[in-house]
Amino acid sequence: MVLNKSERERLPATLKRSSSKAQATYMHTLEAAEESHGDGEAAHRIAFGSLKHSFEKVGDHWEPKAERGPSDDQDAKTGRAALRSATKTAGGVDARASKAHLMAVAKRLDVRGRSKMTKAELVEAIDTENRAVTARSLRSERDS
Repeated sequence: MVLNKSERERLPATLKRSSSKAQATYMHTLEAAEESHGDGEAAHRIAFGSLKHSFEKVGDHWEPKAERGPSDDQDAKTGRAALRSATKTAGGVDARASKAHLMAVAKRLDVRGRSKMTKAELVEAIDTENRAVTARSLRSERDS
């Protein structure tokens, strides 16, 4: 599925820097969710939930995951359980990936102190670095 210009304009910035497959996954789910839930935050949460089953956020874009499935405990919940849950999301980090995978992602992002981190600490550090890289990318786009 190739997105038209109006669909591309609706994509979050991180998806504009991602593959066409990631863009199509998000947009397809967003359009379906909007039919059921209207054009709002719920539809976007549903679209990101779908995206996170096949992609993970690395820096300022989304990359395919090695294995399809929920990326964190919050993403694994469905329906009303997900809405009522206080479980924190990992922000696109594949928290269910192996520690070795998380170490590789942390290395690519140059996360300092990664060799001494637990798996949970790696997830948090990658999420923090992803947010920082995305913020820098957004500032750079605005300034150019």
